Amino acid sequence: MFARCGKCFVVAALVLTTGAHWAALQTVAWTTMFAANLSSQQSLTEAVTQTFDGKHLCPLCKAIAAAKNSEKKSETVAPNLKLEFPPIAGKIILFPPARFELQPQNNLFAKNFFPQPPLQPPREFFV
Repeated sequence: MFARCGKCFVVAALVLTTGAHWAALQTVAWTTMFAANLSSQQSLTEAVTQTFDGKHLCPLCKAIAAAKNSEKKSETVAPNLKLEFPPIAGKIILFPPARFELQPQNNLFAKNFFPQPPLQPPREFFV
């Protein structure tokens, strides 16, 4: 249950982040405009031309264009902040450990991970 809700939330966040919701709304607007143009006794070519020419916008197309423009304007308002780190007041002193021992070096070759079997397999089973 929670995994499915989490996946749906991630998909919704990706859709909103990439702007796919505007494409979906624009598709709905074009479909509605095309259906309205076909129902007004126009030919198929005239309906397609009037739907996609950009001169005959429906109210939904105008709202989508206005929302996209306001979204772009709000993105440019946010200034880029530069992170500045103040200098450290004192000196940094590193102390070595009290006891220092070299660790043994392990052999990391593949032949050491896969040793040969100790005995040959019995031949009776394979005859």
